[in-house]
Amino acid sequence: MKRLILMIAALVSCFSMSVSAQDTMPPAPYAYRQLDDPALEAKAQDLMETLRCLKCQSQSIADSDAPMAGDMRHQVRLRIAAGESPDAIRGWLMERYGDYVSYKPEISASTWPLFAVPMILVLLAGVILLRRLRNST
Repeated sequence: MKRLILMIAALVSCFSMSVSAQDTMPPAPYAYRQLDDPALEAKAQDLMETLRCLKCQSQSIADSDAPMAGDMRHQVRLRIAAGESPDAIRGWLMERYGDYVSYKPEISASTWPLFAVPMILVLLAGVILLRRLRNST
């Protein structure tokens, strides 16, 4: 029993050390530093405002102070500086993190119900409302 408790304590301490080590990593160079070219920085900023922070989930990566958002800002700025288009960068991030990372979702085979179901529900509510109005008169 003592051996089991010691093993569990060792695992917990190793896990807590690795988690705390992630927060002590220095930020990526472009996480908080802007690009030298104002036009490129404006393109990067526009893109960053349309990408969701995966840790905060209610902020864009431009507004978030989470380390992951800093890494994503760094990647966006590096790729913009290298000449990649914002659409290509968005595609790369969506491929890497999923559709959830974008505030501008695209209609695809997996997301079309998200767009179609609300429209169907509005149409159904309209039909029910029209029937009730006709029956009451």
